[in-house]
Amino acid sequence: MDTTQESYLDLFPLDAIVYLTPDSENVLEDIDANKVYVLGGLVDESIRKKLTLQRAQEQALQTARLPIREYMVKSTSSRNYYSETLAINQVFDVLSTYYMTRSWPAALKAGVSAGKGYVLPD
Repeated sequence: MDTTQESYLDLFPLDAIVYLTPDSENVLEDIDANKVYVLGGLVDESIRKKLTLQRAQEQALQTARLPIREYMVKSTSSRNYYSETLAINQVFDVLSTYYMTRSWPAALKAGVSAGKGYVLPD
């Protein structure tokens, strides 16, 4: 991982960038070492719904979302609300665990807290 003040748009070809947003219709199925994954820094729920998706579309970038719906189920606890919007550190935990294990269930367990309303099926 590298950090810089420069824009990812200036550093990488557009076709190599994948903007991760919970509002994307595209499911991230695997991590491609030839791609650059942008973790959005905005919490769409509290600012404006679909803001990160809109930003990616304006920049003509590919988008993807984590496969939460594909591997997890909604918790039966009535105290939970259901949200696929994660904090940056949670997304990073999911991606780094997936990269090491190549297991989406293990990765999602590592990064998606029970408070999001999703759990792994038994």
